[in-house]
Amino acid sequence: MLDSIQFPQDIKQLDLEQLQSLADEIRVFLIENIQKTGGHLAPNLGTVELTIAMHSVFDTPDDSFVFDVGHQAYTHKILTGRKDQMHTLRKKDGLSGFTKRSESEHDAFGAGHSSTSISSALGIAIANQINAIDHKSIAVIGDGALTGGMSFEALNHAGDCSANLLIILNDNDMSISKNVGAMSKYLTKLMSGKIYSTMKSKSLKLLEGMPIIREFAKRSEEHLKGMILPGTLFEELGIDYFGPIDGHDLPTLIKTLQNLKHHKKPSLLHVITQKGRGLETAENDPCKFHGIAPASSDISNLPSYSEIFGQWLCDKAMHDKTLMAITPAMCTGSGMVTFEEQFPQQYFDVGIAEQHAITFAGGLATKGMKPVVAIYSTFLQRGYDQLIHDIALQNLNIVFAIDRAGLVGSDGATHAGSFDLSFLRCIPNLVIMAPSGASEMYRMLNTAFETNGPICVRYPRGKSNEHECASSETLNIGKANIVKQGKKIAILSFGTTLEQSLIAAEEINATVVDMRFVKPLDETLIIELTNSHKQLISIEDNAITGGAGSAVSELLHTNNLPTSLTILGLPDKFTEQGSQDELYELYGLNAKNIISVART
Repeated sequence: MLDSIQFPQDIKQLDLEQLQSLADEIRVFLIENIQKTGGHLAPNLGTVELTIAMHSVFDTPDDSFVFDVGHQAYTHKILTGRKDQMHTLRKKDGLSGFTKRSESEHDAFGAGHSSTSISSALGIAIANQINAIDHKSIAVIGDGALTGGMSFEALNHAGDCSANLLIILNDNDMSISKNVGAMSKYLTKLMSGKIYSTMKSKSLKLLEGMPIIREFAKRSEEHLKGMILPGTLFEELGIDYFGPIDGHDLPTLIKTLQNLKHHKKPSLLHVITQKGRGLETAENDPCKFHGIAPASSDISNLPSYSEIFGQWLCDKAMHDKTLMAITPAMCTGSGMVTFEEQFPQQYFDVGIAEQHAITFAGGLATKGMKPVVAIYSTFLQRGYDQLIHDIALQNLNIVFAIDRAGLVGSDGATHAGSFDLSFLRCIPNLVIMAPSGASEMYRMLNTAFETNGPICVRYPRGKSNEHECASSETLNIGKANIVKQGKKIAILSFGTTLEQSLIAAEEINATVVDMRFVKPLDETLIIELTNSHKQLISIEDNAITGGAGSAVSELLHTNNLPTSLTILGLPDKFTEQGSQDELYELYGLNAKNIISVART
């Protein structure tokens, strides 16, 4: 049946039994394909029926589907003409792992980060309203993404509008009791239907002339619904609440969505789904199967940089009870699972709330605690104002462990840590370190923890280069390390580009410096190198604009040093997706390009 489905209109003639068969086929297709390509397995298995029901009832691209984060939209891709390209998912020049407007007219809004769907869907709904277009705007958001502050800001605005907006809350963190579920299903069908809506609006209009009775009737309705349904919060915000319903029950999903299709006010449908549905291992461990690597991935037993960070956290916490580890809902990704188990009183997962995570750390720091904020480079962008205003301005003692810096590979532009050196370097009071390997990273974390003020240690995604790297050593702030002595050409390597720099240096007999610090730069050493070398080459896995190489260029200009400088880094455009090796080659962050530049 799946082979006959090319676009959403193809499923509109199918009966419920056929739609269920289609759901089963899609689930098998997803499991087989994602195991080959890698990607978000458990979230997509949990939203198969919901996506089929949405496409069965609504008409994209006229009706707009906005998937929060976009990592649960694989079924949507399959049903909108991209099934035959699914084998290219997350690969170079292939389908994005998230929704992407340039990929399909059915992707109403690009995604990748959390908690953006309600805001963007509301914007679409209001634009439709202004243009007198009677189309539905639908935001699909998970219960986790609803913890993000941006979601609450959008809900607050939506409740004050009359836009044709439907929010589907995909709740996969609870189960439905059968007896409660049956009652809930009945009430939801009733309240989403025209009879209830008409009766409610006409009754309230009739009672307008009797304000006391009207208020009593309104309060009675809200109290009744509040006792049976968990939607009081949304109702108080002015958003009509429906649910919860079983997100794997196609007949109920379709009937409810058909009713809500004609509901013109902002509304929220609460659906309960099971993450990993249909694959027992994913159902039992949805966290592990949230995102999986392709079958052919590196199986090296070297620890990842995230795991090294987790090891350092545990080692340091054993001897210092002031260490407070904070994560914005990325415990597993940041390597903090063991720390959470061993030091629960020193561990804080604040949910998808990067802004709060940073200012919360600031509050801890004012009372003598030493917070360590573990955060991905791309997510640190969301807390930029807090980093400047609440932390750096007050010069508070906080360590920022910035994971996924540089090129992240198949997650693409939305998750690439391409800009952190540029947006951090301009902030006063910050120290910024970029380790070239695992041992350096460990020493840098020690240095950051034992130094006053806000300090950033940024490190890449993936496997490290060492098995054992634990150390009690620290580094001298702002001091680089000459790794290889050569002639005429000096390569200034920032971060994990050191290995490729050394390979190139053997070919061109160049000096290689592990710069270690982006801020403060080792200015004395750089000036010495300009006196003994004719050419400098800086290399970093960050945007060239405003990055580490720019700092070197500013130093040369300030001191009127005429030495030639070539800056290698990421170009002034959003990076592509692909393997990390493919991307480093694409952007010339390898020995081959260093040699080519040196000989030009």
